[in-house]
Amino acid sequence: MPMNSESLSNDPSALQQRRQANMFLLRLQWVVILLLIGVLLWLYISQQRFAHTVNERLQSNEQVVSRLNEMDDRLFVMNQQTLPATSAAVSSQAQNQLDLLRIQIQAADRLLADSNNSAAIDLLQGLHWQLSQKSNEIAPALTVVIKQSLVKDIQRLQARSAQPSPWQLQNLAIQNIQDFLYRHERAANTNADFKSAAQKNTAPSQSADNSRLTRRQLTIHEAIMTLNLASQASNMHDRDQLVMYLNQARKQLQTLMPPKQAESQASIDSRKQSDKNDLQTKSSPKNMTEVIEGLDRLIATAPKTSPLLTSQMLNKPQR
Repeated sequence: MPMNSESLSNDPSALQQRRQANMFLLRLQWVVILLLIGVLLWLYISQQRFAHTVNERLQSNEQVVSRLNEMDDRLFVMNQQTLPATSAAVSSQAQNQLDLLRIQIQAADRLLADSNNSAAIDLLQGLHWQLSQKSNEIAPALTVVIKQSLVKDIQRLQARSAQPSPWQLQNLAIQNIQDFLYRHERAANTNADFKSAAQKNTAPSQSADNSRLTRRQLTIHEAIMTLNLASQASNMHDRDQLVMYLNQARKQLQTLMPPKQAESQASIDSRKQSDKNDLQTKSSPKNMTEVIEGLDRLIATAPKTSPLLTSQMLNKPQR
């Protein structure tokens, strides 16, 4: 009996020790797990800090490089007024924007050829605004030069819009010459009727005068038709056709001039040069001599379509 009582008294203490050992091991496991979690968190935070530091250094380097590029571009613009050479490393987006700009400038040239100055001015102002946007990726130096050229084109077109179109002045002058020729032809017809009535009692030898008068009327009529073609060419802004028809009408009417009034080519060229900026359109000519002089002025002052400064600049070969 005493042996059994001792074994029972020892068993509870062994169980308690086991429980305490298990509890200690469990706590130890949790401590290890918490330590591992803490280490992982520390590693993650350290990695994030390192990445953030690297990104800040990269951004600061990019800012320094961009500032240096801007300074270099400004110095280039100050030292060279001509079109800067396009860099071989231009991005595809910037090249696409430059190609689109060339197409838009060509459209502005086409509007100018059609004497639509207001639409051309609106388009150029829109291009100037477009180059000022953040989405513009064209090189800053090239952008500055293009914007300066656009401003000059806009100012030149605004000044031209306040003046009458040279093509309209040509048409008015052609109309004045045609009006005189119409009156001259009607006067010639009246004289022909008067002479035909008077020749009923004259000799047949005077029939040659009638034939000369008929050729004169035919020549005037042909000149009027040729001037109609010249007016159409002026409406189409075709300078080559305009000059060709004006020269043709001049040659036709020159045959009606008396030999003593015929001018040498040297005097004609001299008068063309002196009248180059003196195109008279307010009054009609009073005689055939003034008609020839008026045609000379029209030929000398035939309008020329000058392309935009920006168009000439963009079309220059790049170095």
